[in-house]
Amino acid sequence: MNLHYFQHVPFEGPGSIESWALEYKLNISKTRFYYGDPPPDLNKIDCLVVLGGPMNVNHDDKYPWLVQEKDIVKEAIEKNKVVIGICLGAQIIADVLGAKITPNKQKEIGWFNIIKNPAAQSVKIADFLPDETLVFHWHSDTFDIPDNAIPLAQSEACQNQGFVYNDNVIAMQFHLESTRESIELLIENSKDDLVDGPFVQEPEKMLKCEQRIVEINFIMEKCLSALL
Repeated sequence: MNLHYFQHVPFEGPGSIESWALEYKLNISKTRFYYGDPPPDLNKIDCLVVLGGPMNVNHDDKYPWLVQEKDIVKEAIEKNKVVIGICLGAQIIADVLGAKITPNKQKEIGWFNIIKNPAAQSVKIADFLPDETLVFHWHSDTFDIPDNAIPLAQSEACQNQGFVYNDNVIAMQFHLESTRESIELLIENSKDDLVDGPFVQEPEKMLKCEQRIVEINFIMEKCLSALL
């Protein structure tokens, strides 16, 4: 089985997703848009993971490769590939499905609870997500729920934290793949995001995370196992 991921900046990698894929002996490949890698052959991919990044989904002028990436993501969905979007990746999926991407009322950075949406309670591919759980966030934008998609969760700061589409697409505004190293890299490379706000935590608080990382990575594994 072949898992391919889209990476947008060097400091936001696949985290625990890569560890899981290696453990289960999946073939792993990647497209690093910031590095100018060529696009993948979707016929050779079973699962496409679209990772996060600091850019806005609408910044096609600044990041021309976003146009090509959106076309590939849309095609992957149409071909019924398993597609998982995380943070920016979730916004890209929402965008190609016709939903609006807008600034969220608050930046949401750090560890905050999400609550599973009642509409997702009976959706089989949403079984991986507990009714309420503490997850890691790093975003300032949000998305509307696309037509025919089912809202997955919400938090106090952000109404739309994710959605499921058909039986093969999951979009998550939050991060389940984060590791301590990946959080440290975000703090190091995205310091400008750490403004005062009710949902922006201090780095020291974000890094008190050992058990939290174990818990979210376990949920991420459940998601991957259910889809693949």
